[in-house]
Amino acid sequence: MDLICATRLNSHDFWTRSALGLSLQRISHERRLRPRIAFENRRSLPAVYNENIDAADASPQLVFIHDDVWLDDHFFFEHVSAAVNAVDIIGVAGNRRRVPGQPSWAFTKPREWDAAEHLSGTVGHGQQAFGKISHFGSAPASCELLDGVLLATRRDLLRERQVRFDERFDFHFYDMDFCRSARQAGLWLATWPIAITHQSSGNAAGAAWQGNYEKYLAKWGE
Repeated sequence: MDLICATRLNSHDFWTRSALGLSLQRISHERRLRPRIAFENRRSLPAVYNENIDAADASPQLVFIHDDVWLDDHFFFEHVSAAVNAVDIIGVAGNRRRVPGQPSWAFTKPREWDAAEHLSGTVGHGQQAFGKISHFGSAPASCELLDGVLLATRRDLLRERQVRFDERFDFHFYDMDFCRSARQAGLWLATWPIAITHQSSGNAAGAAWQGNYEKYLAKWGE
């Protein structure tokens, strides 16, 4: 299983300071999990992710993850492997539905949460591991949209269905677009109970976010 991450940190700082780097050291006994880290990255997340999907030595199972994530689950490999053998693409949080113009997996309008019955998953939040729990709804659950903080799938599915991350999106909306492309290709998305803590609560604001939102709406005719 490849764990794919793009970070602005250099190798030393990633392994000694980042949540993901420290987490991977904690479970370094797990030889079946192979970190593929793009250090000092200045490219878009989709560019890094696509490069690893198409790499000749890519593993059969792929995890796309942010560097500010604590892996609270020391059975991470077993749980993710079971998940991607049960459904096509999994995440830790998502929305069972999608509405036109939706600006994130959780919001139907900017900063307006969708109704609780449509949400699924559980994520910890905080600067340290085992952070305060945000419970969105029961999981596993079939979804239309998944949070890009962690996405996992099988490489053969992406290649067979010709699903990739769209490189017109540098960071914001790459996950929304990927989920829609996957659903359009007939892939099954679902949340799965995997324990993580995310240091960020998101950043749905600013010129970069707005620019990507406009590109996303234009692409999907909304």
